[in-house]
Amino acid sequence: MIAAIIACEVGFWVLLAAGLAARYLFRRRRLSTALLWSVPLVDVLLLAIAVADLRGGGEAHLAHGLSAVYLGVSVVLGHRMIRWADRHASHRFAGGPPPPRPPRAGRAHAAHVRRQWLEHFGSYAAAAAILGVFTLLVGDLERTLPLWSVMRPWGVAVVIDFIISISYTFSPRREAPGEAEPDSRIAARRSVDV
Repeated sequence: MIAAIIACEVGFWVLLAAGLAARYLFRRRRLSTALLWSVPLVDVLLLAIAVADLRGGGEAHLAHGLSAVYLGVSVVLGHRMIRWADRHASHRFAGGPPPPRPPRAGRAHAAHVRRQWLEHFGSYAAAAAILGVFTLLVGDLERTLPLWSVMRPWGVAVVIDFIISISYTFSPRREAPGEAEPDSRIAARRSVDV
């Protein structure tokens, strides 16, 4: 199972890189679209491998749990990773605008960090749902209990992440001197020019 997870992770990035190369280096839009649409098939493949292994009598262990973690993160964050890579490739190879930078301070930063925590929690919930599907498909709770061992340490990480992210709501990060947000610098220049 560990080999399958590694192969699927490599497959994800290879398909993504191939799709972006087809779009921006070779100007093959249809091929690019087909390759980028095939990226989620890697997740389906991993799910099928894990389910087939468990249903075929394979012993449920940590690797199956890790496959659920991988799938949960991919389901929730996969589109964002693809969009991030697409923006960077567009900027680098096609003269597109620079990718937006996340806010570094103030309420905007606090809102950004809260959204990231929601994605983290969504990944956790998706992984738990996938583990639930594994448990139902195997039909033996005792046999699938080892799968759930990955959720406890990850749950602790989700709680710690929540505490840190919510702390910025009550105590927003302050801008460093001379490090104004780009929009505020432009507004300041316009006010001086007028």
